[in-house]
Amino acid sequence: MDSRFSKHRIFVIASLLIVGASFFCGYYFGSQSINETKSSANLENKNPTSFVNANFAPFWKAWDILNEKHVSSSSSTPVLADQDKIWGAIGGLADSFGDPYTIFLPPADAEIFESDISGNFQGVGMEIGMRDGILTVISPLKGTPAQRSGILSGDKILKIDDTSTAKLNSEEAIKLIRGKEGTKVKFTILRGVESVPIEIYVTRATIDIPTISTHLRNDGIFVIELYNFSAVSADLFRKSLRNFVSSGSKKLVLDLRGNPGGYLEASIDMASWFLPLGDEVVREDFGTNEDEIVHRSKGYNIFNDKLKMAVLIDGGSASASEILAGALQEHNVAKLVGVNSYGKGSVQELIKITPDTSLKVTIARWLTPNGKSISDGGLKPDIEVKKTEDDIKKGLDPQMSSAIEYLMKK
Repeated sequence: MDSRFSKHRIFVIASLLIVGASFFCGYYFGSQSINETKSSANLENKNPTSFVNANFAPFWKAWDILNEKHVSSSSSTPVLADQDKIWGAIGGLADSFGDPYTIFLPPADAEIFESDISGNFQGVGMEIGMRDGILTVISPLKGTPAQRSGILSGDKILKIDDTSTAKLNSEEAIKLIRGKEGTKVKFTILRGVESVPIEIYVTRATIDIPTISTHLRNDGIFVIELYNFSAVSADLFRKSLRNFVSSGSKKLVLDLRGNPGGYLEASIDMASWFLPLGDEVVREDFGTNEDEIVHRSKGYNIFNDKLKMAVLIDGGSASASEILAGALQEHNVAKLVGVNSYGKGSVQELIKITPDTSLKVTIARWLTPNGKSISDGGLKPDIEVKKTEDDIKKGLDPQMSSAIEYLMKK
């Protein structure tokens, strides 16, 4: 989710607009004749600069052949409208880049995505994504049916009900997971190094995405648990820090485990409470497309060197979580405790193609202040501590215990 959805930039990258327009304008010309040369020539005359290295004649030939000859293998299968074929073609174009985060959202998918951003929907309450070509749980959200049913970060989803996920992208999977409150969905899960898949049934509910919780431990250590980087997270974090200061404690645990990320602006604002003005928080690397952007601390920097801080991370800490944790680690503000983070280090931009469709496209990579690509294996903790399924069953939290032990040392 990370990326610049707060800006919802409406402009369309020129090349994508040209390609999108070609599907509409090109069909008009291509449908006049199956002749490859004529179709191609008309397309090139429409906008010659966009097709210098592209021959669209095979596309239109396939279009015409499918329309003329295809018969559905099942009489119950509805006939696709021409507009749906166009959405499928644009989706295939996005898939051809081989990037699981660059996807086209036709009307139904775009509506689901908008409901995710609003923070209220009916489902099971977990963030999913593609890892090594396999649909994987990034994180079950706090207090949701997914978490209560025992789904864990890193679980590989082999089936949703009886549908194999082998050929599904994350958006297609979400459509299968979503459903009416009170209904059940079955997940076939492969966990860790286990060779035998397990089945987990989860009852759908209305999901209100939580944001933050705090508490002062009896040993004087203040704990902030941050569950996502939403539009309100920065303000809630500021209030939590005010409570931390008022408590008189000098020891802070920031728990980012299972936090799938969110708004870039929120992570920069949070880092600014701990870093001097101008310190790098994260770099945005656009490759050869444009110059790198360096996002810097706003310099709130209210803490002195008496602050002792630990940040908890795990395989569900992704995106904005990794930006914040990486900045605090590399500027020696905090020690990272736990296991390697997810490694979601790419930037997506949501671009409107039509009023009811969108393209989510990767436009850059996140680099830590020291230049490490977050996508390359995620962040490595300073103190590595694993949390096993047996620990969870027994109610143990060795990662939190290690963070407390570190903070209690003089």
